[in-house]
Amino acid sequence: MLLVDNAPRLNWQERMLEFDFNFYQVDENIPYWCEGRHYRFNAAQIDEIDKATELVHELCLKAVGYVIDNELWDLFQIPESAQNFVKSSWNNKEQYLYGRMDFAWNGIHPPKLLEYNADTPTSLFECSVIQWDWLKQHVDNVNLPKDSDQFNLVDELLIDRFKLIKSDKNLRSNLFHFAACTDSEEDLRTIEYLADCAIDAGFEVHIMDVEAIELSYDHTFLDDEGRTIVNMFKLYPWEFMLREEFGAYLEEANVMWLEPAWKSILSNKALLPILWKLFPDCPYILPAYFDTDKEVALMTSKVKKPIFSREGSNIEIWKNGVQLEKSDGPYGEEGFIVQEYAPLANLGCGSTVIGSWVIGKVAGGMSVRESSTLITEDTALFVPHIIHG
Repeated sequence: MLLVDNAPRLNWQERMLEFDFNFYQVDENIPYWCEGRHYRFNAAQIDEIDKATELVHELCLKAVGYVIDNELWDLFQIPESAQNFVKSSWNNKEQYLYGRMDFAWNGIHPPKLLEYNADTPTSLFECSVIQWDWLKQHVDNVNLPKDSDQFNLVDELLIDRFKLIKSDKNLRSNLFHFAACTDSEEDLRTIEYLADCAIDAGFEVHIMDVEAIELSYDHTFLDDEGRTIVNMFKLYPWEFMLREEFGAYLEEANVMWLEPAWKSILSNKALLPILWKLFPDCPYILPAYFDTDKEVALMTSKVKKPIFSREGSNIEIWKNGVQLEKSDGPYGEEGFIVQEYAPLANLGCGSTVIGSWVIGKVAGGMSVRESSTLITEDTALFVPHIIHG
């Protein structure tokens, strides 16, 4: 794993806008996309992250079954009113699409799972389309070795996954809705990209704001044109949906949701102590406990996380009994987990988190994010990568 400088492409900002990637910077003083350097991995390293991702995903699915079979709803703060809905979605083997695992990894030791963003992960479009275009242009301009490659099969795998969903005998409509908080440029670009993949798989699509969903008199959900919603990808967290007014009608409305309701377990950080309890011998899983467990008192190097935390909110990092960092935010009332501290790689430009994408059960892409802090927040720099050697 190397960090290599490269010359920025001429007029690269204009190239970004050709793809409607208009959030390549947070603001005029803070970049989001990194144009001047890249991470370089060899084939053996990519094999390792591929293997880690697919194995951990398989173990996570087993953990979901364990949670449901043992009715550990309270640990995951899943309301009693939603438990049958979540359980049914699992027992009915409802289809799912994608997720992103975040790993601490230096390219040498085994990757260590930090968390699984299995419900509403973003940074997908820039991982799939933008960094591939970056690679292709640099290779075409002989700024990178001709045999450079990238761990990036996201586009093909997403289309194949939508084709699989389309072939489901229980599918009731060819129209697929995509909803998000469209005021967010990143969220909007994410669902636009996913909708494009669905179109390539043969679906008709409709993109809308999640706030525009309405409830009909017969308790079905309606889109912003008054049509009944039958299939919907929502870039909106299950922990919100299960608690809001419309949540009482989720089961009755009979929608095929992507992601399915059982991902309210998979995307919850309470999953981490369950994984450690079930699979302590897995080299990719860190020791983790609920903050009320007696083992926490013996941990001196640890990370404390709320089970619903997003974008680095309400995190505490301790090393050898000393608090290194703490972030603010709106989470915490739902409870905390405590995970063993795993140092992030830093090659001189910031703390690095590896985001490994899984489409269905297949590992198919990688994001590298850099942050000036130990806590990776939503403004962390996106740095492209290549495979060479």
